[in-house]
Amino acid sequence: MASIARNIRAARRLPLGVRGVKTSADTTELRQSPSNDSQPFTLKLHEDSFQTYQCETPDLEVQITKGELLQMYSEMQTMRRMEMAADALYKAKLIRGFCHLAIGQEAVSVGLEHGIQKDDRVITGYRCHPFAVLRGGTIKGVLAELLGRQAGMSHGKGGSMHIFTPSFFGGNGIVGAQVPVGAGAAFAQKYKGEKNCTFALYGDGASNQGQVFEAFNMAKLWNLPTIFVCENNKYGMGTPAERSSSNTAYFTRGDKIPGLQVNGMDIIAARRAVEYARKWAVDDDKGPLLLEFVTYRYGGHSMSDPGTTYRTREEVQRMRSTQDPIRGLQRYLEEWGVATEQELKALDKEAKVVVDKAVEEAKASPEPLVKDLWSDIYFKGTEPPVMRGREREEVHHY
Repeated sequence: MASIARNIRAARRLPLGVRGVKTSADTTELRQSPSNDSQPFTLKLHEDSFQTYQCETPDLEVQITKGELLQMYSEMQTMRRMEMAADALYKAKLIRGFCHLAIGQEAVSVGLEHGIQKDDRVITGYRCHPFAVLRGGTIKGVLAELLGRQAGMSHGKGGSMHIFTPSFFGGNGIVGAQVPVGAGAAFAQKYKGEKNCTFALYGDGASNQGQVFEAFNMAKLWNLPTIFVCENNKYGMGTPAERSSSNTAYFTRGDKIPGLQVNGMDIIAARRAVEYARKWAVDDDKGPLLLEFVTYRYGGHSMSDPGTTYRTREEVQRMRSTQDPIRGLQRYLEEWGVATEQELKALDKEAKVVVDKAVEEAKASPEPLVKDLWSDIYFKGTEPPVMRGREREEVHHY
């Protein structure tokens, strides 16, 4: 009876007429057989891959090449290997402090990267490592940063939440604070006349922050090319979404901003949704759009959270065995004749080699020096001639 009551409560939190998307990782159909690595062929997404709010459903037919599918598979596998390496380094007490991993959510980060352009911008919360690598960083740079080493992307001084590239505006530690910053980045793009957009990501746990709604309002008021992206992995820290949100259809919460809910476990659906969103904001100049990726994290909120006190081990195992994004794509590739099991195992092995090498190089990198406290305070070329320290005597001359 208790489980029935929970289901009823969850159902009441969805707006009338709204149903959730299908989150299986392998429901896309082959419509045209692939011929070679570079020749596009046709796929059709499941009709429940998307749910819409005040906008049309993306075209379910997708054009893609064998090469793109294999690249996405390799990248998802590599990103998972990197996060697993971070898990092991943390458990070995080589990584200290906060460490938030995105194991299970690889279809969102890789799908996003394959749907946007080089000069589009991305900003997110603290589950950020894959985005940093895909937006121009390196695995060695991310792991070394987590280890607090000079080879880190912020030279070992910023940790997990301060990793940036020219088009990636970091993982941000203050819950929801990155959303208005993302809207500001989009404002700059519009002001400068750039034909690009900004993807501002946040989790279901951050969705009730007031600053998120303030950013929604300003983005719609000024017609900014902002794509607000809710990564709904079902649990904000240790709280199920239906316990924290009166409306768990997050894609409907933008008021005047149209929304699209997406199967975040199928990378082909994720890629298609991002392409749709970018066209909406940039090519069609329709202003902001709200994407909700329905996904799942296998681990806890952070490394200090076992992740099994507020959900059962059976639930996590069921998601791993039936809805895993990497296994779903693997099934596609084998069934469609894109790659054999042996060829995919070779890609898996290559991902392991790449990550293992990055781990050793990151561990071999030295820790920052005391003099490094005075560097990277300002962007290079903008430093003042003198920097005062904690005491008047602590003065550094550039």
